[in-house]
Amino acid sequence: MTQGGEPESSDSMKTFGGFVQGLREHAGLSREEFGARVHLSKHSVASIELGRRLADERFVELAEGVLGDTGALRRAFRFMARQPGLAAWFRMWARLEREAASLDTYECRILPGLLQTEAYARAAFSNNIPLLNEEEMEAQLQARMERQGLLRERANTSFSFIIDEAVLRSLLGGPEVMRGALDHILTCMDARNVQVQIMAMNYKEHACLAGPLQLLETEDGRRFAYAEGQQHGWLITDVKEVVIVGQRYATLRSQALPPGDSKDLLKQIRGAL
Repeated sequence: MTQGGEPESSDSMKTFGGFVQGLREHAGLSREEFGARVHLSKHSVASIELGRRLADERFVELAEGVLGDTGALRRAFRFMARQPGLAAWFRMWARLEREAASLDTYECRILPGLLQTEAYARAAFSNNIPLLNEEEMEAQLQARMERQGLLRERANTSFSFIIDEAVLRSLLGGPEVMRGALDHILTCMDARNVQVQIMAMNYKEHACLAGPLQLLETEDGRRFAYAEGQQHGWLITDVKEVVIVGQRYATLRSQALPPGDSKDLLKQIRGAL
């Protein structure tokens, strides 16, 4: 993340973009001509070619048809989508968040980043292994707090969060930090475009036992998912895989407590601290 909070493009995106540019130029097409055939503006084409915008399968299929249908773009895209690396993939995800019409998040480990207070985020980063030095800590905190601007700035974006009850009952950072964190979530829940549900500890069915996930849909209808493990993050662009992740989240929403009951439980947990 740059100092201004702008996500950086990854090497794999730049390589893929350069490949697109080479094929386009070989076909004798300007960015404007190529864009018209793949239903993008010349500026969007430039963003893909410069590694600033993540391509999706729809673009790849349209571009293949325009550029000879050799399968080369499909192979390059699949290779790019398999590249691991938590920081690189999350930078791409952070960029997509800025275009989101809807953003869904399930968490079973810690509070979702968009709902964290600075004190809670500091406590979470303090538990990082290997330990972060002071400079790294402040950089992480700055990026986390800047990212939270999404909740304030994107009033037309629909935000849905599902959080395991155990996360809300944990004492990360101590009781005072958790009281502040829960108060902050309750405040966020007052926004018309923010919905928070709790997955109760006594659940009998749970569609997301595989772990946390995030889903988003952009204003132009593109859908992506994101998942991460101990060491690596994955930006999921394959349409079939995104559909499966979406089905899991939709099922989990039906299994979690309704928003009103979730708010009541959250107040109860807060009152017990």
